[in-house]
Amino acid sequence: MHYALSPRTFFFSHYFYTGLRIATGVVGIALLATLAFGERIGVAVAFGALCNSLMDLPSPLKHKFNEMLTSVLLCSAIALVSSLCAPHPWLLVPLAGLVGFITSMLVVFGRKAMPLQFAALFTMMQTGSNPTGGEHAVATSLLFFAGGFSYMLYSLAVSWWLRERIKQQVLAESLYALAAYLRIKAGFYDARRDLGTQFTRLVRQQTTLAERQQASRDLILRVAPAQRDTLLVRAHYAMLDVYELALAMHPDYALLRKHVSDGDLLMAFGRLAGLLADDLENVAFAMAQNRLPAPPPDRGPELDRIEAQARQATDAGRSTPAADYALRVTIVKLRELLRAVERLHRPGSGASIPEPPAIQDAWAPFLSRQRYEWRILVSEIRLGSPTFRYAIRVAVGISFALALSRVLPYATHGYWIALTVAVILKPNYSMTRRRRNDRVIGTLVGSVLTALILKVVHAPLALLGMLFIATAAAPAFLNIRYLYTAIAASAQVLLLIGLTTPEASHAMLERLLDTGVGVLIAGVFTYVLPSWEYEDIPRQADRVLAANRGYIAAWRKLLLDEDADDFAYRVARKRFMDSIAGLGNALQRMQDEPENKRYALMELDRFVVQNYLVVAHCAAIRLIMHRHPAPPENGLPAAMIERIARGLAGQLGTAQEALRAPEARLRAADASAAREDGTEETSDAARAWTGYRLLQQRARQLASDADVITGVSAAIGSVFRQAGVAVGAARDSRPG
Repeated sequence: MHYALSPRTFFFSHYFYTGLRIATGVVGIALLATLAFGERIGVAVAFGALCNSLMDLPSPLKHKFNEMLTSVLLCSAIALVSSLCAPHPWLLVPLAGLVGFITSMLVVFGRKAMPLQFAALFTMMQTGSNPTGGEHAVATSLLFFAGGFSYMLYSLAVSWWLRERIKQQVLAESLYALAAYLRIKAGFYDARRDLGTQFTRLVRQQTTLAERQQASRDLILRVAPAQRDTLLVRAHYAMLDVYELALAMHPDYALLRKHVSDGDLLMAFGRLAGLLADDLENVAFAMAQNRLPAPPPDRGPELDRIEAQARQATDAGRSTPAADYALRVTIVKLRELLRAVERLHRPGSGASIPEPPAIQDAWAPFLSRQRYEWRILVSEIRLGSPTFRYAIRVAVGISFALALSRVLPYATHGYWIALTVAVILKPNYSMTRRRRNDRVIGTLVGSVLTALILKVVHAPLALLGMLFIATAAAPAFLNIRYLYTAIAASAQVLLLIGLTTPEASHAMLERLLDTGVGVLIAGVFTYVLPSWEYEDIPRQADRVLAANRGYIAAWRKLLLDEDADDFAYRVARKRFMDSIAGLGNALQRMQDEPENKRYALMELDRFVVQNYLVVAHCAAIRLIMHRHPAPPENGLPAAMIERIARGLAGQLGTAQEALRAPEARLRAADASAAREDGTEETSDAARAWTGYRLLQQRARQLASDADVITGVSAAIGSVFRQAGVAVGAARDSRPG
């Protein structure tokens, strides 16, 4: 379950704070404007505030200012044009299509453009549904601007005041995601659980974790941190160190299951990993509450008992050498993970955590790129672009909805049908399907619930309080459970009608009918110029292989001391994890699509897991080199790392060729290079270095996993070529 869906943690999350901030701002501006200038002006000003509140997202203040100012200027212009067109209803049909197309094209700049798209469409529908003259149109747009601009100033002021709290809450969300990741890893020690199912769950959580960590980086590192933010930066780095250690544990699960027959011992490992996940959640909860976490429970004795239990099994002859090796490695890694979690409880004393750099640009490789350039937008105006096809789909769907509403036999609200289409139609089929289901259920539940409330409660003050709650709940749940947002939005509209026009008892039925019509239209237009996930998945797989090769190169330089620090390594690891998250997301979305649009599901799942395993093995080797330093004169470790890196680079390059071309074959030189470390070393250098056997074992496993990647890459390439999809490296223009 998402942490913010638990009452214990929801009220300290940035989701709750966002909902409370939006509701307070919108309702407060509406009340002030109504008290000062009357109800008509108050409603117009409140509408501007409500539309601009859709862009009120956790962002650095500079970015928030740019985003919200763009929203208020664009929506004010749309309000003016649509108000002028309102006396001529049929003009709104092409206008809706034009606004829908332009704002949907903006989605090419990323997910932050999606609230702007809806705000623009919402503005056009609402202002276009109230016919006015020219002078009234100008007045309406000015009042709209006043409300939107006032809300922007309010939001910036509150966000500046709570800037440290927002950073804490976003970082806490990353820690909750990391705790969930570690909890899934704990399940690997339970031999009763299917290993493949656990891998699938882990990869999905990895996708979520990558998104949460990126949000944390963007907020904490985007602007050069002030002195008071140093603890947050150090906590962020400590979190990444915990993640690195958890990642390094991954390759040992199959080994433990194969060689350790003592189920109780394996379950003890799992229980300890689960307790460490609890400790991470405690840190997250304390950070979200703006307090220091309590000292963690001492997990050392628990690990000591596990180690003693393993030693007894060895002494009694119930354990094999392979099992002893697996147990020793796991115990050492768990001990290091335990210490890393302890450091996270006190990041202020973590000397190993780097200080914030003196210049802002030093963080740039870790941050999401914010590029809003016309040439990017223009380059997507082509039929092959998924963004362009999505924009056409939205434009035609909304225009059709408005046109149909003019001829329906009942007293329809055309804007609500069109807005339903805008809400449901998303850049991909999976999101559209989920939104459609949530919208139908949410509208039904919200309408019935609100009808019951209006039947029982008649006091205006009580209804105003419920309207405030609905206004806060709608944005609070938008990104975690849209079903709740749909319920709150329905309640919000009907409560507002109940407060302003109590005699409109038919509003609930009309809303249900309009929603039903909008859902049907959106369902039909989902198949107009669709973009299916399988069309881009081969290129995403190619990016994963390229990112993995980049990670191997940075890993080699770090271990051979060619880099002064681990900065480049961390950047390369982030890029690989982002590529894996992107492919994992696409794979999940493809599973929601029609059966005849799903290709190579098993092969892709194996591909993701094996690439993930390669990086996990490399992280484990980094720990081996740290725990078993060799004398400076012993050149064996460096030579082995060089051979492993060269072999992996060759195998991953071959995998890319196998993905792109059916005639690709393993290059003999690369294959042999990857296996050089499988030979036995009997030199004095090997005997003198305690890490030799451990590194040799990892080298064999790496070569084996890389071989699997090559084979499964060839299978994926073959499947998609048969489906008529060009396989190769290319830019990604898919929205959302």
